[in-house]
Amino acid sequence: MLVAENIAKSYAAPRGESIHAVVDASFSVAKGEVLGLLGPNGAGKTTLLRILATIIKPSAGSVRINDVDALADPNAARRLVGFLSGNTRLYGRLTGAETLRYFGRLYGMKEKRIRKRIDELTALLDMSAFLHRRCDSLSTGQLQRVNIARVMLHDPPLLILDEPTLGLDIMTSRAILSFIGDARDEGRAVIFSTHYMTEAEMLCDRIALIHEGHIRALDTKEALFASTGTDNLQDTFLAVATGTPTP
Repeated sequence: MLVAENIAKSYAAPRGESIHAVVDASFSVAKGEVLGLLGPNGAGKTTLLRILATIIKPSAGSVRINDVDALADPNAARRLVGFLSGNTRLYGRLTGAETLRYFGRLYGMKEKRIRKRIDELTALLDMSAFLHRRCDSLSTGQLQRVNIARVMLHDPPLLILDEPTLGLDIMTSRAILSFIGDARDEGRAVIFSTHYMTEAEMLCDRIALIHEGHIRALDTKEALFASTGTDNLQDTFLAVATGTPTP
């Protein structure tokens, strides 16, 4: 589904030195798989996900989504991707339904298809009680559900979700994690970043541990536990980041 090879991203700092946000990242994600990207703030997760979603260009490397070269033909790649960023904002004066219709037209969808998808996603994400309210009157959790409906509207085979449960209450977080599991069961590929260890343990088929721009380890949680002599992802990450097993 997605193959990333030798992805790197560097920025020039004010004093002339380079900041290496992502360093030589290579991995793949298959259909029906959730790949978790786990690391602290500033580790490079968001930069890497924005590269995969064609929002920013890498300094080096390649990304293929199905048979599409995402760097050479980003518009074709975007038709295959649903991208949710942690700082996505919706226009407050539009209702949830108006927002979804607007994005459906941006995707080039026909009106009948837009209406059908809005009905399907409203039921899936339990949005009927607030779908026709203005976005500036919605709670954080309600806004996130509208945002996820926006991501899913064009029925993409690949979802790239950057900390989708950040700042949400327990019930909304659980609903969104359930939605991600359902997307995997439907055969979608999902890349899911978080710094919540329990979410990664519960949901991800494989986990990439990223630290200081490097993917330090990538495997199933069971294999990561075995290789580090740990039994939870917090200790696993610390062992990988420091290069020493946790006592």
